[in-house]
Amino acid sequence: MVFQANTYSVLLVSASEKNVAATLPLLPPSDFYPVAVAGSVNEARRRLMEESFDLVIINSPLPDDAGIQFSMDVSSTTDAGVMLMVRSDIYEDTYYSVLPAGVVTLSKPTSIQMVSHNLRVLCSIRERLRSVKKQQNTVEERMKEIRLENRAKLLLIQCLSMTETEAHRYIQQQAMDRHLSKREVIENIIRTYHPDT
Repeated sequence: MVFQANTYSVLLVSASEKNVAATLPLLPPSDFYPVAVAGSVNEARRRLMEESFDLVIINSPLPDDAGIQFSMDVSSTTDAGVMLMVRSDIYEDTYYSVLPAGVVTLSKPTSIQMVSHNLRVLCSIRERLRSVKKQQNTVEERMKEIRLENRAKLLLIQCLSMTETEAHRYIQQQAMDRHLSKREVIENIIRTYHPDT
């Protein structure tokens, strides 16, 4: 792969040593680091509770489960890009059952080129998920700031008999006059007029 700013942490879930040995060379440390291996669904679940991964590659079947439901669970509860490799005789049914969860399905036996291609697809999915999460965090932070500002305005209205417009102007003026951020002024107002919070 071409040099990139991000490396992708990988959880490879496979009971087959042959599959692990064939997949690891496709995950060079310059692009994929760290790479962890789990031999069962239960072991993979434990790993996912301990740490997060950018990509989860599941080679079905596993000794304790087929891994199909597990792939959907991982896709719906984490930000990881998930690839599920299944036998060709169950590929079609599996593909349609995991598609709504956003799981990339790969029929096996497969070629190194196909696995490599799907790894690139997973990286694209992961980047999209990062972007969505970043936007979501920005929106959530802005909503929190609006709630705090409304709370500060309400305190100014209740304690100093200001109108909402006056409270709004007061917050802006304090920020300019005192060379503080609007957030700092809001937090100071809340501490001053409602110190119990």
